[in-house]
Amino acid sequence: MILLDTHTFVWWVSDRRQLSKAARAALEDETSQLHISVVSAWEIALLQKKNRLRLPVPVPDFMQRGLARHGIHELPLLRRTVLTAVNLPDIHNDPFDRILVAEAIQGRLTIVTKDSVIPEYPDAITIW
Repeated sequence: MILLDTHTFVWWVSDRRQLSKAARAALEDETSQLHISVVSAWEIALLQKKNRLRLPVPVPDFMQRGLARHGIHELPLLRRTVLTAVNLPDIHNDPFDRILVAEAIQGRLTIVTKDSVIPEYPDAITIW
């Protein structure tokens, strides 16, 4: 089972050339069940609001189309996930990434990410 980092989702939906060969292979594998955290929608919306991300359609449409087109399951933000994220080692300061790591650990998901810090978490499994 796969958890897409926010940038991975954006690139998977809009520009697959940005993905590594290993990332593309993992996402294209028909046996892979793809997941995304609900916090990725929040991060995408913030990036667009700050003009750090340009999308062809409004964020709600971008998210809905991407999820539906690729059969991606959205993970809700749970209290246990937030508490796990807070108790992770202080490796990453980005709260979005800490939540992704917590979700991946709890769900035994492999994170597809270009982020070089996430693999430093002892229980995080990543692909790039």
